[in-house]
Formats: sequence, C-alpha cells, structure tokens
Amino acid sequence: MMDGQGKSDSCTVPAKWANASESHRATDGESMEGRQLAKGNMGQYATSRTQSRIHDVSSALDRVREAAKRDRNAKFTALFHHITFDLLRMSFLKLKRKAAAGVDGVTWEPYAQDLESNLRDLHARLHRGAYRAQPSRRSYIAKTDGRDRPLGIAALEDKIVQRAVVEVLNAIYETDFVGFSYGFRPGRAPHQALDALTVGILRNKVNWVLDTDIRGFFETIDHGWLLKFVEHRIGDRRILRLIRKWLSAGVIEKERWEASEQGSPQGATISPLLANIYLHYVFDVWAHRWRRQPGRGIVTVVRYADDIVLGFQHQRDAIAFREALEQRMEKFSLSLHPEKTRLIEFGWYAEERRGRRGEGRPKTFDFLGFTHMCGRAQSGMFLLLRHTRADRMRNKLRQIREQLMRRRHHSIKRQGEWVGGVVRGYLSYHAIPTNTRACQQFRKQVTRHWYKALRRRSQRDRTRWARMTRLAERWLPKALVQHPWPTERFDARTRGGSPVQ
Repeated sequence: MMDGQGKSDSCTVPAKWANASESHRATDGESMEGRQLAKGNMGQYATSRTQSRIHDVSSALDRVREAAKRDRNAKFTALFHHITFDLLRMSFLKLKRKAAAGVDGVTWEPYAQDLESNLRDLHARLHRGAYRAQPSRRSYIAKTDGRDRPLGIAALEDKIVQRAVVEVLNAIYETDFVGFSYGFRPGRAPHQALDALTVGILRNKVNWVLDTDIRGFFETIDHGWLLKFVEHRIGDRRILRLIRKWLSAGVIEKERWEASEQGSPQGATISPLLANIYLHYVFDVWAHRWRRQPGRGIVTVVRYADDIVLGFQHQRDAIAFREALEQRMEKFSLSLHPEKTRLIEFGWYAEERRGRRGEGRPKTFDFLGFTHMCGRAQSGMFLLLRHTRADRMRNKLRQIREQLMRRRHHSIKRQGEWVGGVVRGYLSYHAIPTNTRACQQFRKQVTRHWYKALRRRSQRDRTRWARMTRLAERWLPKALVQHPWPTERFDARTRGGSPVQ
C-alpha cells in the first residue's frame, strides 16, 4: 500500500482494527439502512452559507464536466484540488446515518458531534499526503440461492473520501458512459433499465435473447487493467494514488487481515464507479462497435452493473457475439458463468416458431428481480410479461415472517406501521403492469404470516380471520399498479429516442 509520499506502508494490522467490537462484526450489510440526518446539531447546515458552498462545489464540477464534454480524449491532470472541505462535508451528509461501522468502529452520529474539526483534520491529512486507507470489514448477506454474498464495509472516513472522489470523477465519466449502461449512475434507476429492455424487445426485431452472467465480477476485477482504464482519462497522480490505496487496503475478517490482490469490495462507495469504468472499456465500447459492423442485424443492449441482457435479430449474430464475448472477457481476467449465461429464442414470433417445431413455450429470463416471459394481450398481439421472481418473493416473505414472529408482542399499531411500511416499499418497486397478481399474492401471504404471528402471542389469543382482514385493510396498502407502461415512461424520458443508444 502506498502513502501520499510514495512510501510503502506496513501490512501490520493496528490493534484497534484487530479488536473491533463484536457488535460491529455481527452487523449486517448496509442494504437496509436509512438516510435520515441527525437531529439537533444538523440544523446549522441548512443555512444560506451551506447553500452557497454547495453552489461553489457544483460550479467547480460543472467546469470539469464541460471540459470533459469538449474533449473526449482529454486527460485530467489537476483534479485533487476539487476535494475541498465543502465537498467532504457534502459527502459526509450524504452518507447513510445508520450505516454499519467499518474496522474503525466509528459511526455517523459520533463523527457528526465534532464534524468541523474532524473534517478539517481529514482535509489536511489528504492534502499533505498523510491520509491512510483502512481495510474493509468483511460482512455477508444471504443470496436467494442460499449462498452468502461478501460485502466490504469501509471505515467512515474512507466512505467520506470515496464519495468525494466519486463526485469529482462522475463529472468526467458521465460524459463518457454509453446510454445502455444504467447501473449505479446519477439520475438512473433500475426501472429505467427495465423500460429500455422492454421497449427494445417490443419495438426492435428481437428474436433471440442472450442472458449473460459474469462469474464473480466484483471479486475478479484485475487491478492492473482497472488502473490502466482509469488512466485513460485521469492523470492526477494523487487521485490515482487514492484509488490504489483503496484497492490494496485489504479486508479484515475474524480479526485477520487479508490482502486484496484483485477485485473491488462490494459495499465500498467507490466500487460501483470503478466497476462501471472497468465494464465501460471491457464491454460497453467493444459491444457498441461490434454491433455496428457491416452485416449485423439489430442488437439491443441493456447493462445494469454486471447484469447484461442482449436482444438479437439473428441467431447467427447471437452465437458469434457470445463466442467473441467469452474471448473478450478472458482477455481482461473475467469469465462468463457457463450455466447462467443462456441464449434463448424470445420475442414476437418465438411461441409460434417453437410451436411449429414442437418445442413448447419459449423459455424465460430474469433481470433486476423480474422474470420476463412471452405472452399475449387480449387482442392476440405479443405482450412481454414481467413477474416478480418466485425465489425473490419467497425469500422476502421468509424475512417478513421471521420479523413478525419477533415483533408479535408489540402493539398492533406498532406492528401495523412496520409491516405496512415493508409492503409499501415492496410494492413501490414490484407493482408494475402485468405483475398485479403476484403483488396481490404477496400482500395476501403477508397478511397470513401476520395472522399466524398474532395467534402465537399466547394460547388464549382469540384473533379471528375477520379481524385480521380488518387489520390488513387498515395497515396494508392495496396491491395496485404504481408504474406506467414501459413504453409510455420510456418515451416521456427519451422523447422517443432509441433504447439501444
């Protein structure tokens, strides 16, 4: 690991890292944590002075953005001075208040108690080269397939600095990234990727879908290639040195430090941007050029982080692309999962063609929590159906059942507010057209789990289903469609632009 002066740090684990409290090690990842600001002492930041500082930061980054637009080949050699005290303050205030602590054991609220002094000290250490990146704390979250997904929870000051660097680098890379890249980008969301995929399949001559899965992407990113890609646009040695520090800081698991020779820890603030940069050069630019070669049919591409779905007009193009993609990935230390990467016949005429060959209904594919299927509207026209993935729904219902059992002795009001909030959040993502039945089933199952939890409060409990129905009506939102049809929202957002640009 290199410090600000280019000197090598020792790999010895400091005692305060090795003795991180059990409570911090047992904390789950940050996916369920809120974004509220601390009460009381945060009022001072909602002032005109703060607004002026935010404006100054935005104006400075706007100038970087304009320079990046003017010259797509420009290499930025002076960026570090944009990491100002005000940007560090903005970055801190954007962090999740209840986020799990890293190896330093420091959380949001204690740091905020003396925020001015803490940030000035951090800013000074950064600019004199004394800042040291700390190892990530290894944590795990359960995946739907029963395996555990490793997370790397950074120390609080690392999160602050990483978020500040992301703000600066986004000003450059948001001018470079292609339109079909949606994951973890400002102003972009999963439903925009879902809309683009749906519009691409409905309006383009898509007959084949290639559902790709990059095996262990975040764990296998090659540091050498990543830094070469970053250096295409970033020439500021101090920014590059920060990125090297974070990549080589390692992880601590069960009080043991492990080197990180490859990969970028999921959970680190900088990781999504680095992943997008890596795949921008490995996949996006290459795929865009590949599909524009003479003789190619229409190719639709949608990428959300490492989740990529492609639609092809011709089967020969799909087969050729997969073979070329495997070679491309291997060149940059990545590989496609052989079992999860599938080429399927899909689209307007897939059911008819497969029926003539006696091959049954078209197969389905999953993307961003939804299973995509070929269907028919009442008029008989092709309709892309999107239903909540069955395994995701089962996993969510299991979590709710366990929580309801733990909360069964709380007051009805307290239980109702909690479970109503969970259902409301679930429906805000899943209540899309063609998925109403699955959402209704989800609400029904939540009601049953709540009923069973109430019945378990004591042997003398007299809760009846009639009362349970009234409680559900009172506290659980209706399973109504909350999203417009993808074509309507896509056209409103892009004014009818192509979903494959």
